This record gives sequence, C-alpha cells and structure tokens, in this order.
Amino acid sequence: MKTTIKKLSATKVELKVTLSPAELERAKNQAIDRLSQDLRVPGFRKGKAPRKVAAQHLSANDINSTAADIAVRTTVPVAFTEAKLNPLVIPNVNITKYVPDETLEYVATAEILPEVKLGKFKKLKVKKLPTAVSPADIQEILDRIATSYAKKQTVKRPAALGDEVIIDFVGKKDDIAFDGGSAKDYALTLGSNHFIPGFEDGLVGKASGDKVELPLTFPKDYHNKNLAGAKVVFEVLVKQVNQVTKPKQDDALAKKCGPFKNLTELKADIKKNLTAQNEARALEHYKDSLVNALVAGSKIPTPDILVSDQLNFIKEDITRNAASRGQKFEDYLAEAGQTVEEWEKEATKLATARVKASLALQVLAREQNITVEDQVVEAKIAELRDVYQKSPEALKNLQDPRVHADIRNRLTIEKTVDYLVSVNSPAKTS
Repeated sequence: MKTTIKKLSATKVELKVTLSPAELERAKNQAIDRLSQDLRVPGFRKGKAPRKVAAQHLSANDINSTAADIAVRTTVPVAFTEAKLNPLVIPNVNITKYVPDETLEYVATAEILPEVKLGKFKKLKVKKLPTAVSPADIQEILDRIATSYAKKQTVKRPAALGDEVIIDFVGKKDDIAFDGGSAKDYALTLGSNHFIPGFEDGLVGKASGDKVELPLTFPKDYHNKNLAGAKVVFEVLVKQVNQVTKPKQDDALAKKCGPFKNLTELKADIKKNLTAQNEARALEHYKDSLVNALVAGSKIPTPDILVSDQLNFIKEDITRNAASRGQKFEDYLAEAGQTVEEWEKEATKLATARVKASLALQVLAREQNITVEDQVVEAKIAELRDVYQKSPEALKNLQDPRVHADIRNRLTIEKTVDYLVSVNSPAKTS
C-alpha cells in the first residue's frame, strides 16, 4: 500500500492510497468466501465448495465489486494509522481507479484531530475573586429571613413602599401585548426592584380597584433584545393591598431559624455559609480563567465536526430545559428576543470555546501523563447507576462502552483542571 498525504486545512486531510496486486488478491479471496457462504454447488454442501470452484459459479462483477469494498474498508484505517492521523469521523472515500487483480486507487478525506501547540501552563496571570463576606452581605440575608417570617394584612388604603400588591397587568408595545408581559393575581412587593424601573414606583399611592397605565422604557441592556430600550405601556389593575409587617431581627427571630441561641450565632452561621459559597464560586471562576488563559496562549485549530457536535449538544440542552417548562426551543428564542441565525452565531462562539478548551486539556493531560484509574471510573458509573435507578433508558446507556469512555474522558479533564490549579497556586509554607 502506497499513501500520499495532502493537507487541505489545519483540521482536514486527504489521503491518496494505491493498493498492490497482493492486497487486491487477499481482498478478492475474502470476497469469494463471503459471496459463497450461501452458494449451492453440485457435489458440495451449501457454502462448502472450494474457493476456486465457488469462483466459477459466481458473477465476476459481484466478486470484483465486493473485493473493492473489502479492500477499501480494511485499508483505510491502516492508512490513517500509518500516517499517524486520528480521523474524527468515518473518512469519505472516492475510488479513482480500479483495475481488478492489478491496482486500486482511492482518495480518503476526513476531519482529523488537529495538532495543538500548547502554550505555557504555569505562572498564568489569573486573579482570584475575593471571598470576604461584608456586613451588608449578612444583612441582606437577615432581611430575606425576616421577610419570610413577615405577616401580611389586607388594608383599605393607598399602597406604600414595602407593601405587597396583588395585581393583574398587561404590557403592550405599539399597542400589541408582548410575550411574558402579562399576568393575573401577581403578588409584588413595592420596592423589591423585581420589575423594570418605574413600574413599582408607579403603583405607590394606588389603592384596591385602581386602574393605572404606566408608560415605561425597558433598559437598553435588557436580556430580551426585542424589548431592550423599547417604549411600552403597562395596563395595571390593583386588586389588593397587603401591609407587610416584618419581625424584629433579634434573638427571637434567630431561634425560629434553627438551633441558635441568639442573633450573634445566626449571623456567624450566615457568614460561614456565605464564605463557603464565595470560595466555591471563586474556585470555579479561577478554574475557568486558568483554562481560558491556557487556550489564549495556545494554537488550537477547531475541526468543524467538533464545533457542530458541541453546537448540537448546546441546543439539545436548551431544548430539554425548555421542555421541562412545557416550552419548545422556539419559545426560548422568543423569550431571548433572538432569531435562529442570531442564536447560532452566539452559540457557535460558545461551542468553539468549549472545543478549544477540551483539546487544550486533552493535550495537557497527555503531556503530563494524567490518567484516571479504572476503579475511579467504575465508582463514578456505580454512582450514576444509583442516580438513574428510576430511568431504565439511562441505565441501559450506562452499559455502552462509549459512555464509559466519555465518563473516563470527563474525569480526566476534571483531574487535569485540578492539576492546572495546583501548578498555578502559590506554594503553601508551614
């Protein structure tokens, strides 16, 4: 077998392969054996006639076409292996010349695992997020706790900041109601800033039975692009005003929240939990930043097939989440104020970033001999079996060797990220 390589791009190659008469003879013998399995020849049991005898009772065209198919299928993997190339998909093959028993030439084209030139992975200039908890952070949680224990009493007076109002409302843009801008019997605490600026202030001083029109403008950075910066009108009916009385933030409130003797212990517990949350968030941000820095300093071509696969994964994830809310992918786009083309443009950037990060970490793992032991993979699979006990389909998928390989790969990536953190963290001194 003679092979010549032509690079079509950083992620795509073309192999021109020429097979020898000896290779074609082996393929022809295999073709005759395959075609004669159900052949009946007088004097022999079905499929038991000698190869030379069987060949005389078979179509020459069938033998030659089957031989060509076998020759290609058996040599394509060998050609890529010998060329030290890793195709990401089954190569596309085009036979360019075939003279039975003499020669066969074909061209195999495929996306390949690209050559990644890894940049420096130590002493990366990445800052960690602060994890300190301020008195204001603790006070915010205390306010939420007090709100959860608040008492509500319906009152016959105009609403004030801090009151809860029960409202029906319809939001209109150009006199047409827009998606997500309407609700009935909605409970809103005035001053909570849950609505766009001006909405809650516009209800201060209104009483039960009042109808209000609120001409407002959505913020320019609003997440729904169709509404960002838009002028709208909210038609609101105030149905009820509730006075909200919050309990004092004292030892009595602390005792209602758990095994706390006083407010000081509750505050200490809040600080402990917030600190743990901040540290976990900071660590995840630090990991992401390190990977981004590694990618930025490396040369990583991105095969179209990998980006396409990741794009499909992102879309499937969004579709599943939307389905859990009784929606479709199109509903998600409508809420985001995006067209399919706009979503694909943004999602492709995210997919490309994920592919680059994955390839960089795979190369780092290989260069640093980072592996995951079989027992760790088996323990993870056992853990997933417990999680998916009520899902027969998920349990069945866990038996697939490809799923096992994916789990091993994800665990290896996690271990590699941990390694990246370890080599970029200051050495601890005793």
